[in-house]
Order: sequence, then structure tokens, then C-alpha cells
Amino acid sequence: MEIMNQLENLKKIAKTKLAKNDPAHDFEHVMRVYRNAEKICKTESGNKKLILSAVLLHDIIKTKNRKDSSLKSAKLSEKILKENNFHDDEIKIISNAIKQHSFSKGKIPSTIEGKILQDSDRLDAIGAIGLARVFSFSGSNNRPFYDPDDPFSKNRVLNDNRWALDHFYEKLLTLEKKMNTKTGKNLAKKRTKILKNFLKEIKNEI
Repeated sequence: MEIMNQLENLKKIAKTKLAKNDPAHDFEHVMRVYRNAEKICKTESGNKKLILSAVLLHDIIKTKNRKDSSLKSAKLSEKILKENNFHDDEIKIISNAIKQHSFSKGKIPSTIEGKILQDSDRLDAIGAIGLARVFSFSGSNNRPFYDPDDPFSKNRVLNDNRWALDHFYEKLLTLEKKMNTKTGKNLAKKRTKILKNFLKEIKNEI
């Protein structure tokens, strides 16, 4: 019962903290990652309580520099967890998982809890919901869908800061191979097919 109460409290805190985030990084994103983590936890090892806690707090601070976001979220999470009666060893594991989960850091997390958080978060970047997030983020940041002169970067360097389609090739299509867990890889394989089918279709339309 205490574990359930702790997680419910963290959900409430996360919902408040994420209220002003863009739709690609809002509370619903966190809850999708939460459900991904629950699926992965059914077949992988790791402390489920700590994994779900890390999921709920992994995006509580968003900055323009994504590397800073994970560090600042980890720092704030330590304070929140202490206030919610988590033990020091639990806080350390959760904080480290949050610090290490970011794609932009390019790190493989050092614990199974961190690996499952990273896989769960990456799954939300691909598949049908991943498509929606890419273009939602692009719209809110005035990023054009593609370079009209070279949509698929045949004769230029990829730049996903400028063009949404470039993000598929710079990041999204690479995630399947970077999953840490067997379950994560299996889930990512199906979602990556959705991205590839989308790219085939859009090539016929633009």
C-alpha cells in the first residue's frame, strides 16, 4: 500500500510540474512511458517501484539544452523523493536512471532500472505516437516538415534542428538497435516498421 501511495503522489507532482510542457513532453507522454515500463517490467528484471518512480520524474524540468534537462530533473527528483519517504539508496538509483536516460547524452545506463527507463522513453519516440510527437514538436517550434530542395538529404548533411524529416534519419530509425532489453527491442521493431512505412508513403506524396 505504501508503494502505491508513493507512486500516486509522484503522479500528482509530475502532472503539476508538466502542466506547461509542450504536447510532445507533457504528462500524457510520461504516462505512455509509464505504461511502456510496466510492459517491459513483466519480462525483465529490475525494481519496478524504482523504475516507475524514475519514469514519473524523468521530464519534470525541460530546458532548451536537453542534456541539462535530465540533470536538473534528477536533482529536483532527489528532493521530491526524500519528501515522499524514499530511502537514500532508492533515491540514488532513481536519480542516476534519470541522469543517464537522455538520447542526447549518448550513454548506456549503468543499471537495469536506467536501461528500462531509457527503453520506455525511446519507445514513445517511435511508432504512430512518435509520428504525432515529431510533427507536434515541429509545429510548436516552427520547424518545417522538410527541405523542399532535398527532402531526404541526398546531397546535404542531415540537420534535424531545421527539418522534421531529418529527425527520422538522425534519431528515430536508429533507436531499435539501441534498445537495452530484449522486450524493448521487440516492441521497437514493430514501431519502427510504422515509421518506415510512413517514409515510403511520404516519398510518393512530396
